[in-house]
Amino acid sequence: MSWKRYWKKGIIGAMTMSMLAACSNNTTKESSAGEKEDYNKLTLTQIEDKAKVEGKVNSVGMPDTWANWVETWGELGEKYNVQHTDTDMSSAEELAKFAAEKKDATADIGDVGIAFGPIAEQQDLTIPYKTSYWDDIPDWAKDDNGDWVVGYTGTMAIITDKNNVKSAPTSWEDIKNGNYTVSIGDALTANQAQFAILAAAYAFGGDEKNIQPGIDFFAELAKQGRLSAGEPSVANLEKGEIDVALLWDFNALGYRKQIDEARFDVLIPKEASVTSGYATIINKYSKNPHAAMLTREYILSDEGQENLAKGYARPIRENVELSEEVQSLLLPDNMYKNAQPVGDQKAWEETTKQIPQMWQEKVLIHVK
Repeated sequence: MSWKRYWKKGIIGAMTMSMLAACSNNTTKESSAGEKEDYNKLTLTQIEDKAKVEGKVNSVGMPDTWANWVETWGELGEKYNVQHTDTDMSSAEELAKFAAEKKDATADIGDVGIAFGPIAEQQDLTIPYKTSYWDDIPDWAKDDNGDWVVGYTGTMAIITDKNNVKSAPTSWEDIKNGNYTVSIGDALTANQAQFAILAAAYAFGGDEKNIQPGIDFFAELAKQGRLSAGEPSVANLEKGEIDVALLWDFNALGYRKQIDEARFDVLIPKEASVTSGYATIINKYSKNPHAAMLTREYILSDEGQENLAKGYARPIRENVELSEEVQSLLLPDNMYKNAQPVGDQKAWEETTKQIPQMWQEKVLIHVK
């Protein structure tokens, strides 16, 4: 399983792509066949019937091994006879593919970091479709017209190798006062690492407009020789080379499952954390647009949301009743009481452009 993909599926490259954007709020899109259709006016039965005729859906960035997509693809095949293929790639690559291929489209739907949803809409690359579960989706996690919608979230978590650390940290303050090394990966390029800095900023009085408290936190760890240069990968964790790491909760839980559940402690830091999400975008030029819409519908259904939870991804719909078995795979709800989504997405996009230089000048200069 390539968990590195989650790190790369973030906002890196967003600045370049947004420069190419062309705004569009039209809810009527032109399909690959040239017809114009208001997809939000279709009934679910009409979408299902047309999807069965199309008979296939081609995704990008949604492989079987990621967030348990495999069960969703299997169930779409069984219930609607919609067959599936995927090409794994980053968010930036997905949008570039949609833009480059246009009416020669080979992709119908993609899964991108939330920052890329608005960019895809601005570039006029999307078909709006709200799904029948629209009212269950938080406002921060969807576009007004349905050009993008989050299906699942990740929240920054602490994973601790109990073989290396006698008392696992439960808070940012614990980490600050500890005597173990901490890993977040490459903050110059990795989306996950940059969100770890934002989570630390939240904990120490900053926000997406003021990342400095997060930078200062990791700079102090670096000065103490406690900021690990090692990548918090499953391989390095398994080898015991990482004491404590900051990862998305579903990455941390997935790693723990792969290695040894008894060996690792995973929790959300007490003071604050940040929640982000992944959104589906339907290619404006899709050759199978109704199958893509049916896919989004199914992802947000009770069955689809439970499939994601089986892959340790937290469903976006809070009213989904997960089975006890599946619920037990996730961290307790009360751990998330101080976790919050990005309040000002545009400000965060601007901040992420500054992080590489700040990290290089304020943090890496102290790493030995």
